[in-house]
Amino acid sequence: MPRTLTAPPNPQPRPHTRLRSRPRPRTSSEPPPSVPRPIRWAAHAAALTLLPSGLWRCAIALGMPSGFDASHPLHESNFPGWTSLYLIGLSLVAEALGLLTLGLVQPWGEWVPHWVPVVGGRNIPVLAAAVPAALGAAAVTAIAIPSAFGWNDQMADPSAPKGGSAVLMTACYLPLLAWGPLLAVVTVAYYRRRRGAMAP
Repeated sequence: MPRTLTAPPNPQPRPHTRLRSRPRPRTSSEPPPSVPRPIRWAAHAAALTLLPSGLWRCAIALGMPSGFDASHPLHESNFPGWTSLYLIGLSLVAEALGLLTLGLVQPWGEWVPHWVPVVGGRNIPVLAAAVPAALGAAAVTAIAIPSAFGWNDQMADPSAPKGGSAVLMTACYLPLLAWGPLLAVVTVAYYRRRRGAMAP
């Protein structure tokens, strides 16, 4: 009998396998997902509390009328000048300290960014960030509260600003009262979050 040719069976299609994609690493600008939104807001608010007073000092440094008497070092006749550099530098340093609060809600407050030489990528010990932040919150609060109680006496000085200039200066320095408490809240949240993540 002639041999019959049969077609080979259709090969079974291989099951479709999905390639697992690597999780995208977080960048240093992305907040850790476990940070509650109110804590992130508190961190940003803490950094912003220094902005009004810093802008006020920079404006004085550039010659804006401050309302101080001509005998006072902050009278506009002394600006611009060498003292301008001091006021602007003080404002920049203060704002930089305020911006450090953001590290308590950002990845760069938990590990050193990879672009930093030698120590890049290393984990930051919890207490190395929490202790300075707690001391800073205590120091700022200890300075701001007594200054607030003595503010009226300072503004009663004959050489101090009066009228609209006094209102403007007070409004610019008033947010500093919230810096210490906000920093304390964010610091406690940072410590508890990182301690919780390290727990077995």
